[in-house]
Amino acid sequence: MRQENLRASARSGLNLALLLLVIAALLSACAADPGNERADAAGGAESAAPAASPDSPAQKQQGTEEEPAFPRIVATTVAITEILDLLEVDLVGVPTSIKQLPPRYDGVDKVGSPMSPDMELVRMLKPDEVLSVTTLEYDLRPKYEKAGIKADFLDLTSLEHMNETILELGRRYGREEQAERIAQQYREKMAEMQAVIAGKPAPTVLILMGIPGSYLVATEYSYIGDLVKSLGGINVVQGEQVEYVESNTEHLQQANPDVILRAAHGLPDEVVKMFDEEFRTNDIWKHFNAVKTGRVYDLEEAKFGMIGNKAVSAALDDLIGMLYE
Repeated sequence: MRQENLRASARSGLNLALLLLVIAALLSACAADPGNERADAAGGAESAAPAASPDSPAQKQQGTEEEPAFPRIVATTVAITEILDLLEVDLVGVPTSIKQLPPRYDGVDKVGSPMSPDMELVRMLKPDEVLSVTTLEYDLRPKYEKAGIKADFLDLTSLEHMNETILELGRRYGREEQAERIAQQYREKMAEMQAVIAGKPAPTVLILMGIPGSYLVATEYSYIGDLVKSLGGINVVQGEQVEYVESNTEHLQQANPDVILRAAHGLPDEVVKMFDEEFRTNDIWKHFNAVKTGRVYDLEEAKFGMIGNKAVSAALDDLIGMLYE
């Protein structure tokens, strides 16, 4: 594929910035609790004020003689919440989500969806630190600054960055041992994967990131693209410095990837149906080698998110089977 064609396809057709905003909004909608967020979280914050039981999250924040108190931390995404659970760090606020959060955080106040946390509820919790992710920084930093809330945006855009973030959080919260254990598990997993693929020809890969009604093409700078690259896969989109570009099927067909990966986000079942319809009705797809050989795979959303998460080992296991069947 010619680089100039790819760059042209990345800047034509659909408005990429708008599509990325739609992705973020849909992810937030999926994270949001269908109940009344404000009433639920506000009530929780008020009820947390009286004396708590010795084992409650609020009491743990106060510390003991044996162990100093944690800062008052609010985690605003599920991925960060799960990582902090692995680090055995207590929280005073967690995201509102239909996904089940770790039992450690049962009874902890909910502060709204990752893309749109309730600033008033966050302030009520009087946090020392509020944690979000770099992929939301452009939209959220101005809102936090306007609300007078100090926020830290963690980089989970690749396995390497996620490991670095985990180690930094371990140092910050006195959880170096837990952080090193987690990071070492990921290092060992990658070493295992490298041994499996050693000497095998590298497959070329096209990654489609779908949302209801449309899709983008993921580059090696996206989280899934980084996983593919770490397993020796060659992304057919080269020369771009962004995570996602717009799709031009004619240009992509010229690259003729060995494997096509379809990631469904927002409303996964709906997106898979959209992909099936697109591949069935758009004649050009039948000319892709990956389609001819049956190497088109739908990625499970729980394992293949838009940012790094604790399911990375399971994702690598799935991915290696797809790339090197």
